[in-house]
Amino acid sequence: MDVESFLFDSASLDATEEFLSSAYTPMRIGGPVEDARVRISRRAVGPLSVDRLSFGHTMGYDAGSLGKVCLITVHAGTIVDLTDGREEVFGTGETFLIAPSDRPYRGEVRSARHTIAMFDPALLADAAPAIPAGGGPVRLTGPRAVTPEANRQLTAAVAYLRDGVLDNPAACESDLLVSSAARHLATATLAALPHDARTDPVPADSRDATPATLRRAVAFIDDNADRDLTPAAVAAAACVTPRALQYSFRRYAGCTPLAYLRRVRLARAHADLRAAALQDGLTVTGIAARWGFAHPGRFAEAYRRAYGVAPSATLKR
Repeated sequence: MDVESFLFDSASLDATEEFLSSAYTPMRIGGPVEDARVRISRRAVGPLSVDRLSFGHTMGYDAGSLGKVCLITVHAGTIVDLTDGREEVFGTGETFLIAPSDRPYRGEVRSARHTIAMFDPALLADAAPAIPAGGGPVRLTGPRAVTPEANRQLTAAVAYLRDGVLDNPAACESDLLVSSAARHLATATLAALPHDARTDPVPADSRDATPATLRRAVAFIDDNADRDLTPAAVAAAACVTPRALQYSFRRYAGCTPLAYLRRVRLARAHADLRAAALQDGLTVTGIAARWGFAHPGRFAEAYRRAYGVAPSATLKR
């Protein structure tokens, strides 16, 4: 995939307002300024983008809707949400939703250094256990993580996307890696933030959650693990809805479809590592990337749990 990157560095409020309006959504900025310097860098590929921002002053903003899920991780300073008259303060170490993707928002950045990760809201539907009771898109219903541990997990997911995928040129070249990272972030977002997706079975989906459904889905995943598979694609191959697919895996496999897909890809990477011992030029990182694992450390950890040795040990044999 093509990677988009840019760097903005300016001490002009007018230039900053123009840039923020073009990079995010139309907005007006203002506020008391002593040090107006702003530095923003972006890396984006496919449906994902991650920006690093540093503001040396307090900047107020009044912005239109983003059209994307926008997560902010605060590294220093504070960010205050002032939408609809409230005043909600987010500080160092928090990862939060700036606003619903289809609503305007306003607030202040107070001498903050932070990361912004954005992705298409449609990815939430793939990651959700089921669609809302009334149908329609999955909506995030609150800005903060439901628990401190959920916040830590979401912060780690954003950092993984930033450091392990978008800062890794080899990872950005792989459609499989990028799409897997996008779904990973969407899943982490739903696990951390409140939302309106259903968790209880719909009767028809519960009836379709059978061992036969699981067998069809497993066969499709086994035959297509090297492709960019979404839960919707697997469900279509199994002739059921995505909800029935989820229920089938939970009921008879004790895991989610994506967890099973990761297990299959790990097994394929294991087979490639064993075969690669007889070839020159193949690396653990290259084989991991082939099967959708962008972060070498996380791949090594998962591999060691599954096979009892480091992937490099298998390769050396």
